Amino acid sequence: MTDFSQVTAAPGPDLLTPDNCAVLFVDHQPQMFFGTGSGDRTAIINAATGLAKAAKVFDVPVVLSTVAAESFSGPIMPQLSAVFPDQKVIDRTSMNAWEDVPFVEAVKATGRRKLVIAGLWTEVCVVLPALSAIAQGYEVYVVTDASGGVSPQAHEHAVQRMVQGGAIPVTWVQVLLELQRDWARTETYVPVTEVVKEHGGAYGLGLVYAQAVIGEHAAG
Repeated sequence: MTDFSQVTAAPGPDLLTPDNCAVLFVDHQPQMFFGTGSGDRTAIINAATGLAKAAKVFDVPVVLSTVAAESFSGPIMPQLSAVFPDQKVIDRTSMNAWEDVPFVEAVKATGRRKLVIAGLWTEVCVVLPALSAIAQGYEVYVVTDASGGVSPQAHEHAVQRMVQGGAIPVTWVQVLLELQRDWARTETYVPVTEVVKEHGGAYGLGLVYAQAVIGEHAAG
């Protein structure tokens, strides 16, 4: 029988917080986008940018990585570079980022055990490091709408494979709001609502409307 006297007003250990996670962006590059066919590519770009700004607002450590940037895939998408202009991008030859020593060292340097990962393609450059990280004891959260595969089936099956391996599927807005969690957190309230208005689609427009009609303190 549950002892409800032990229940406290505190976040559960499974929730993402600004102090317990890192965000990994893997291979958001032109050539990878050219081959992405699992969903609207503009929507994936928007979601990845929203996720990046969420990490920025909460000062969450970020690792940026590309594969064969100079020889094949091109540079990381400029929207990510704009959010993190001083961040070093780790370029690799391996499709599995977890087989690249500088990448793994960068992840270790964050000191975080919860990894939020997004990338292209889901069935290769996301699933491989996700499963590898899980095997080494990390908790992995896959941002499905900021990731894409070569087909809907490829993306879906990759997500299923990661879930079966222990990963947790999330969306970028879910990550943003999980990090905020309380609209009384005034230090991040305005930056969070700005990210929502810029990248949250109809939700963002709803917030614009609410603030115009109700006032600047209308919450999400």
